Amino acid sequence: MADARSTENISGSNNIEKGKKGEDIAAVYLRKKGYRIVERNYRCRYGEIDIIAMDAGDIVFVEVKSRKSESFGSPEEAVSIVKQKKISNVALNYLQEKGITDHNARFDIVAVRLIPEGNRINIIRDAFDLCL
Repeated sequence: MADARSTENISGSNNIEKGKKGEDIAAVYLRKKGYRIVERNYRCRYGEIDIIAMDAGDIVFVEVKSRKSESFGSPEEAVSIVKQKKISNVALNYLQEKGITDHNARFDIVAVRLIPEGNRINIIRDAFDLCL
């Protein structure tokens, strides 16, 4: 039993490290594309948003998904309707908390494929609408 728990902890830690690496890669890539990063890992009672940025006057809530392989599907496919609803609630909380009412907002997904040949990054702009 102790061995199984140790393996779970190692696996969970690897996923956290992979997620952090993907977010770091995404943030650098977004900056190169002209996004201005406002905040990373914004948390509230509804959940977390990986990156909040400004792009051409729009406030952008960015979900980053990283994969080392497509065995469990593409990174983009991991943003289910349930995840979209959670991100939407967090985004609304952020806007209310910061008193932001004068910007258009959108939801982007950054898919990061961490592969030996070199990381592949795909931005899906306006990936989904506000879901409540």
